[in-house]
Amino acid sequence: MLSSSYHFSWQKRTLDVCLALTFLIFLFPLFCGVVLLVLATSGTPILFWQERLGHNKKPFKMLKFRTMRPGAEQMKEKLIPHNEAPWPMFKMKNDPRFTQVGRFLSRSGLDELPQFFQILTGEMSFVGPRPLPVPEAKSLPRSWAFRYEVKPGILSEWAIAPDRYASLKRWRELELETVKKGSLFNDLRIIGRGFFFMVYANKTLLTDKPKVRTRRPRPSVATQNLPIGSRKRAPLGSFA
Repeated sequence: MLSSSYHFSWQKRTLDVCLALTFLIFLFPLFCGVVLLVLATSGTPILFWQERLGHNKKPFKMLKFRTMRPGAEQMKEKLIPHNEAPWPMFKMKNDPRFTQVGRFLSRSGLDELPQFFQILTGEMSFVGPRPLPVPEAKSLPRSWAFRYEVKPGILSEWAIAPDRYASLKRWRELELETVKKGSLFNDLRIIGRGFFFMVYANKTLLTDKPKVRTRRPRPSVATQNLPIGSRKRAPLGSFA
């Protein structure tokens, strides 16, 4: 058994329940806003259920806000040749299955909000290996069995790593680190980074504008002839 005993401790369960209740209370207006947004742009169903493997390989239905068009799973078979991530992961930069609103929800992480309820029921934790759909989970070799020693999570070392799609080996390393290095401090660190990335992603998606390249003016002849130490420098953070 490779997992840390912390994953089964009362401290972790207390953290999960307290944070889930806090987020559900304070994010309730946001939760309602996402429900109305999905309903207005895509209709019903608002939620998406998918069977995944959890603790001890027990199947459970993971909840998300629906982000894709009807028939997305059937479309996936045709898109496999365009997969940009190592199998069984699937990643496309411009996945045509997403609705316009769904793409925003997925990139910002807001589609995961319904999983707070599954933390309260004990099916999931805030921090743990990300649960995989059953077919993908069954395609992994036995050396990945450590993933099922603990509850699956919304966040993990893999979820917050910038190189998470680099390789299958890197993916396994990050998930194993999540399972082995369980502690209250580690959970808070991962949750904090996940929250930061979520806020940053939303800010970027809402404010990002196409960059316009401008030519930097060349220094005058007089400036070029000055000694290097006597030239004026722009303050840090400003544009020259």
